[in-house]
Amino acid sequence: MKERTKWIIVALVSLVTLGTATVIGVVAWQQYQASRAAPSAVETTSPDDGATGERIVFRNTAVGEGYGLVASVPLDDPAGARALTDTACDRVDATEDDFVCLRTERGIVPSYSATLYASGGEALAAWPLSGIPSRTRFSPDGSLIATTAFVTGHSYATVGFSTETTVHTRDGGDFGNMEDYTLIIDGKPVAPVDRNYWGITFVDDTTFYATAGLTTASQTYLVKGDLETRTLTAIAEDVECPSLSPDGTRIAFKRVTAGSGPTVHWTPAVMDLATGDVHVLDTETRNVDDQIAWLDDGTILYGLPREDAAGETDVWSLSADGSGEPVLFIEHAWSPSVVRG
Repeated sequence: MKERTKWIIVALVSLVTLGTATVIGVVAWQQYQASRAAPSAVETTSPDDGATGERIVFRNTAVGEGYGLVASVPLDDPAGARALTDTACDRVDATEDDFVCLRTERGIVPSYSATLYASGGEALAAWPLSGIPSRTRFSPDGSLIATTAFVTGHSYATVGFSTETTVHTRDGGDFGNMEDYTLIIDGKPVAPVDRNYWGITFVDDTTFYATAGLTTASQTYLVKGDLETRTLTAIAEDVECPSLSPDGTRIAFKRVTAGSGPTVHWTPAVMDLATGDVHVLDTETRNVDDQIAWLDDGTILYGLPREDAAGETDVWSLSADGSGEPVLFIEHAWSPSVVRG
């Protein structure tokens, strides 16, 4: 309803201020109505009291009614009917009892926010984001929530992009901007002015991994962070958007394997934390610009856009040891989060 109201406002403002361009505003509104009122391209249901049990929570990208809403499917039936909430998000992560939603509030002047919801849809806490939503993750016990937003730019392939990454408590309190933490590279504190951080993945409620990027040097690092000491220590190079495996032994991430800037190509990879060995999963030949999720200790999940349909995406699975080919896991989906009891 909020989304529809904003489109009405945009159309009305166009009628008042844009003269002959009002036709464009009216047509855009009519197209929006038609696309969102159309039957969904997938089978859907509406949960009475919020989805429960082992499941995969994600953003629904099937064209038609329900586009952009948080959805879920049973863990043992990813191709089954999806339970739709009435909450629209750009990025989502979930625990057994709640989920966090990053969204763009579209309008004449867009705004950006993060909201923590109970699984039944009750808003528990909210705070503003400094720009376009990018990544979010819960800590294992659900007590902390990490978010990354683009302050400048809208992609990690954009020249001169800038991010803001923070960790919040469940009541909206925060641990400050990562850029204010001490960055340690090769055993020495450094403070390059072009540093950015993104893609947190938690070990526990104190320790986490993230990406540190130095834009002028075109260099990224896997850093290990400590919320108590406010430090970030580089432990490996060329690691972006890390994701810790369920058993805590490996990091899945995306690695640049070709190109640079707007032509960069990322390929999934897995690093053994004990040895530092990296296995690039090059059976996936497409460009994977996502923070990977783990289905289980042997399988990773990631989103890919459809080449023939703007705004539509699918979630794919791939063996974490590089064997086998990518498999279509959930059609018309984005930002998967695996919830286990």
